[in-house]
Amino acid sequence: MYITITAQKMGGNYSQSSADFVGYLEKENEGLEQPDIEHFFNQYGDEISAEEVVKEIDGNTAKLKKKEPKFYSITVSPSKYELRKLQNNSQDLKTYTRELMKDYVASFNREINGRPISIDDIKYYAKIEHQRTFKGTDFQIKENQPFATKILQLKTDIRNVQEGRAEGNIKKMEKEIAKLERQAPHQQNGKRIVQGMAKDGNQSHIHIIVSRKDASNSVSLSPGSKHKASEVEMHGKKVKRGFDRDAFFAKAEKTFDKTFGYKRNYAETYKAKKTFVKNPNLYFSALMKLPANEKALAFKMISKSGLPIVPSIPVSQAQIALRVFKRLRRGAEVAIKSSSIGI
Repeated sequence: MYITITAQKMGGNYSQSSADFVGYLEKENEGLEQPDIEHFFNQYGDEISAEEVVKEIDGNTAKLKKKEPKFYSITVSPSKYELRKLQNNSQDLKTYTRELMKDYVASFNREINGRPISIDDIKYYAKIEHQRTFKGTDFQIKENQPFATKILQLKTDIRNVQEGRAEGNIKKMEKEIAKLERQAPHQQNGKRIVQGMAKDGNQSHIHIIVSRKDASNSVSLSPGSKHKASEVEMHGKKVKRGFDRDAFFAKAEKTFDKTFGYKRNYAETYKAKKTFVKNPNLYFSALMKLPANEKALAFKMISKSGLPIVPSIPVSQAQIALRVFKRLRRGAEVAIKSSSIGI
């Protein structure tokens, strides 16, 4: 499970409207018949129009400055193992979203009129998507880049020869291009993975847009708060503040597991990822204490996660510690960032 929370902005200032972001989320509906369209929804309503989402989010920004985010985007990406537990991706993820947002409000260390924040205090809209494309930040694109650069140069050389600006053997260069296409380390259906290519397999995920202001448009609720959970004295009164990100991510996993009866492997827990970054020895120790079948699955998950694990796992635990963890740590730090608030 990967969850990111980001403040949406354009250029140097935060966007004054959610229209562009909502339009971006509508892209997957283009060309679809009515029964196949995925609509926006919230805690109590289905089939909410994009126009209503923009109107409600944009109209809920009282007293926010230009340099303050008006809304936050939460992206929830279940793993292929988690998605396998779903019977109906759209409906099940919608059910999960509504439970997840209860975890979201529970992670605020805030009160409204002397009571804890409830689900009715936030204004959010969500949408299920089923497609993903490879981005420039994906490890497959990065590791294929040296080959992409050489191929681009060869294509430029061929064009120069064809247009009389240079001399060269076009057939030889075309063969070299074909060779590089095959040698690129990351392939999908026999083709080199390139930016913009649709990803194979079940890619269902959730996009949530949540207003910075509460439903009454009077209280600011920022999941990007630098304060975790604390109390401060303001004007002679003790005031609660902060958002506990770690608690939110942990609750999100537990809610998914409880809702769908999912048995989470140690290697795919948020706690394990944090342990790996902070204390690799402790992580390694816990990993090696897993039952044989769980340990095998853990290493399989690690190898498929995009972390630069060695091709074959040595038998010796000492070798594993030396060869795997030195190479994995940097990748794990990236994974942790993928599961944290990025403002």
